[in-house]
Amino acid sequence: MSFMLRRQPAAATPDSERSVASVSHLGKSLTVNGVLETNGELHVHGTVVGQIIADRFVLAIGGFVDGDILARDVRIGGKFNGRIFAPNVALDSSAEITGRVFHTNVTVASGARIDGRMPWRPVNFFESLSHLPEE
Repeated sequence: MSFMLRRQPAAATPDSERSVASVSHLGKSLTVNGVLETNGELHVHGTVVGQIIADRFVLAIGGFVDGDILARDVRIGGKFNGRIFAPNVALDSSAEITGRVFHTNVTVASGARIDGRMPWRPVNFFESLSHLPEE
């Protein structure tokens, strides 16, 4: 199922309440093995080994992900090993990427380290993504 289909209609709450309520944080001392899925925004300061499916994803400085990410918007500031599937990707100067970044729009800050490929894909590629592709 694609992330476009996973989104639930927003509740009738003010934007300020909705944005605060829909952000989840994984702390520095936590390690998760498996699948993390949210309709909102996820910030990882710890370690994830597995899949992440979110509307927006942020990998903070000091955070580490080994696996796949499927999101609408991705910002990487920590270490990442795997595949990213997101129309909008931003790599901060502290980012260390090993793998592939499938994107429509990408911003790479000076100092970011990338060991892999960054293939461009049209927006409809992500909208029609029904599941994460095998290798």
